[in-house]
Amino acid sequence: METIISKLLSSYEKGALSRRELVSGLALLAAGGTAAAAPDEIEFKDANIDHVSIHVADLQRSIEFYQKMFGFSVVSRADPDIVRLGNGRILVSINRGAGPARTIDHFAIGIPRFNADAGQRYFAQRGAAPLQGDYAGFHIKDPDGVNVQISQR
Repeated sequence: METIISKLLSSYEKGALSRRELVSGLALLAAGGTAAAAPDEIEFKDANIDHVSIHVADLQRSIEFYQKMFGFSVVSRADPDIVRLGNGRILVSINRGAGPARTIDHFAIGIPRFNADAGQRYFAQRGAAPLQGDYAGFHIKDPDGVNVQISQR
């Protein structure tokens, strides 16, 4: 947020913003808090586990299990081999992937206002090599090779 305030003040001092525009911008920042963060900033303060992706042997059997046990419904299908289930939002993604059944393909951390370009810079600055996967989207690997997807919540 400090960066945004600094940019507003700099624009005001250069004459690019009127006093009214400056005050309006500062008021919006104060009212919005972190919601007014610049779109290219990555903020994990409000992050959550978005979903877990699991390799399964039988998609239909797994769909029925998650529906019966947890009351989940099918939220979406990415292709014939990927089914996303949940309670209105995706909680579990099951797939007949290349890996053996019973393995977790990845888990996803959801953050508000995720931007892949900003994510690329953020993780590269911290020594990670961000990858753009096929159906897994934007992800990095943890020290043991676990795929951690970063997605917009």
